[in-house]
Amino acid sequence: MLTKLKHDQLREKCDKSIFTFQTTKELVPPTDIIGQERAVRSMEFGLKIDLKGYNIFMTGLTGTGKTSYARAAVTKAAESKPVPNDIVYVYNFAKPEKPIAISLPAGKGSEFAKDMEKLIEDIRSEIARAFADESFEKQRQEIIERYQQKSMEILSKLDEIAKAEGFLLQKTVQGIIAIPLSFREIPPKPMSQEEYEALTPEQKKILEEKGRKIQNEIDEAMRKMRSLDKAVREEMVKLEEDTALAVISPLFEDVMKDYSDYEKVLEYLKAAKDDIVENLGIIKEEKKERPEGMEFLPFYPGPAPSEFFQRYQVNVFVDNKSAAHAPVVFETNPTYYNLFGKVEGKARFGTVVTDFMLIKSGAIHRANGGYLIIEAADLFKEPYAWDALKRTLTNGESRPENIGQEYLLFPTVTLRPEAIPIDVKVILIGNPYIYSLLNVYDEDFKKLFKVKVDFDVEMDRNAQNIKKYAQLISDIVKTRGLLDFNPDGVAEIIDYSSRLAEDKTKLSTRFNEILDVLYEASTWAQLAEKSIADKEDVEKAVAEKVYRSNRIEERLLSAIQRGEILVDTEGTAVGQVNGLSVLDTIDYIFGQPSRITARAYLGNSGVVNIEREVKMSGKIHDKAVMILTGYLGEKYAKDIPLSISASLTFEQNYGGVEGDSATCAELIALLSAISSVPVRQDIAVTGSLDQHGRIQPVGGTTYKIEGFYHACKLKGLTGTQGVVIPCQNITNLMLKPEVVSAAEEGKFHIYAAETFDDVIEIMTGMPAGEFHGKVKESLKNMAENAKKFVAGEK
Repeated sequence: MLTKLKHDQLREKCDKSIFTFQTTKELVPPTDIIGQERAVRSMEFGLKIDLKGYNIFMTGLTGTGKTSYARAAVTKAAESKPVPNDIVYVYNFAKPEKPIAISLPAGKGSEFAKDMEKLIEDIRSEIARAFADESFEKQRQEIIERYQQKSMEILSKLDEIAKAEGFLLQKTVQGIIAIPLSFREIPPKPMSQEEYEALTPEQKKILEEKGRKIQNEIDEAMRKMRSLDKAVREEMVKLEEDTALAVISPLFEDVMKDYSDYEKVLEYLKAAKDDIVENLGIIKEEKKERPEGMEFLPFYPGPAPSEFFQRYQVNVFVDNKSAAHAPVVFETNPTYYNLFGKVEGKARFGTVVTDFMLIKSGAIHRANGGYLIIEAADLFKEPYAWDALKRTLTNGESRPENIGQEYLLFPTVTLRPEAIPIDVKVILIGNPYIYSLLNVYDEDFKKLFKVKVDFDVEMDRNAQNIKKYAQLISDIVKTRGLLDFNPDGVAEIIDYSSRLAEDKTKLSTRFNEILDVLYEASTWAQLAEKSIADKEDVEKAVAEKVYRSNRIEERLLSAIQRGEILVDTEGTAVGQVNGLSVLDTIDYIFGQPSRITARAYLGNSGVVNIEREVKMSGKIHDKAVMILTGYLGEKYAKDIPLSISASLTFEQNYGGVEGDSATCAELIALLSAISSVPVRQDIAVTGSLDQHGRIQPVGGTTYKIEGFYHACKLKGLTGTQGVVIPCQNITNLMLKPEVVSAAEEGKFHIYAAETFDDVIEIMTGMPAGEFHGKVKESLKNMAENAKKFVAGEK
């Protein structure tokens, strides 16, 4: 049944009587995101469940408020969770290349760093004071004197033995040597070479035997001296260690008391204490220099004392001192290093050096114990980041390390910090396309992101949601510093929202676009020196927004007006119908009439889709033409063959055709060509069709109607022009007030059809049965002519 729509069916108008406010200033902000009950329910579940793999993927079209809601919902959830521990890295005295990670209660990390800094300052001061103390120097001097006394006794006894044998002991660079004495003079003097040569062989032999005996005594004395020297050194070291321990033990004990509950800290402090004692020699030498070029190497065996003490510093890797609840980290630049940390280096003399103090945390560490929010599109732009994130969530730990080490020809020795346990809930925000790709091509995705939070682009238009919308407008106005809106202005925004949703029973949840209109309406009101934004300002904002983006639409309409694009809006024609299409220029959508023509002639090729033949037709359009062929067969070829060849095309189409919304228009053009029955050119047709002739809904109905209306207006409104749409699309109509007024005044008409027969009747002006009879008669004549032609050939 064909229905002519009344003007009040073409657009929904917001009833301002439901508003009880004078301006949006009187309203309170909504407590939750509106129109997303499914998403809110899913998000609440995802944030409450605390099991491995239940991370969250928020999906939906851009502008539906995913990011804003994620921040608000996650922050609210984090408020009920405790503040996580601090994490610090300390020097590993056993394996310097493997720094140790220590977990401490929030605030204890920085406190521990300060305690260690003060401890080392006190130790340096106390050790210097102790070693300069008279008591230490006295004990040291006593050891030295005792050593010298024993040394003198050994040397004195050795000298007596040598003299008894007639030898003199003399110190040289090679050590102590025994020189024979000559007793020709008193006192005896060392024997000269001439005197030695004058000795008889027996005298020389005796002298040599005595020399060997003395040398043995010298060797024994040197052994005793070395043993004594070693004992003295050990005693000196013991004295220094005892002195140092006497000084530092109380200092360490004071610190250990404060950290008695943290075993890992106590182990570190014990190791630090032992290391200080072992390196007293370095600590005492405050001005010792390193070899040239080695000044900045962190683990060089002979560091300068001032740099040596850096090993006792504490690297506060994650500091939660100022946190009031579990962390919420929104990483806007999710590179590998920003997410997972790194080990930095310093350039020194043509090389790069590092130490444990240069280990830097990433977002995954700062969010540990809380929540990490990432935009999926940004994450997948960064190499290695996605794989590292999956590995971290799977293993439950993360180690700050630099990427690329495995690709070096010669692997270099670098720091390998201890891994940190990770307990974080990750919230990825992306569009449906990314979600689908991950589901299909990444087998780990389903295991790690089990909660889907799907944002809808529309919600029901009812009094409750309209009031919530007004509250949302009030919140935006307050938070963004805009002018308040009166009920007229809010009502106009509500109607604009339904137009965005392309459904008068729905409201759009693409709040970014609503936000733009609010910004611009407020600005136009301010330029007009108003204190309150109203309906005129909203209309102005929408109109100007359209004007900035509709250049292509205006050029096409101008081409229609000048006759460059042929569109007939009056009269009738055989095999020609005005179809309707929608053009999307990314930031603007508009409708345009398209002239569809058909030609039929004798043959057996069937219906030829010219767009398909030249590869300008999409798969859906190809399917629509095949459905059209099926309708022809079912309707007209049950008792006669379809001996026909026909062609269909969109005239002046240079960009391709896709979709099935022109099926009705194509079929009426084709049947007109077959039957030679003219069809109206002042009526445009849109609608899909099934093989039984039932009209099916299509998209973009509002824009299509407006497109044909503008074309008719340019060429002159006759009062008979209009558009036929599927009856199911009535709810999608949110036409511009200008088109609604034209319909109310009888200058333009909108018809809703249920079946193809309804379209036939309005387009041909004759009953559908009569029209079908003419088509069948024409097809029968074609079949007979084809039969005669074939018989004649034979």
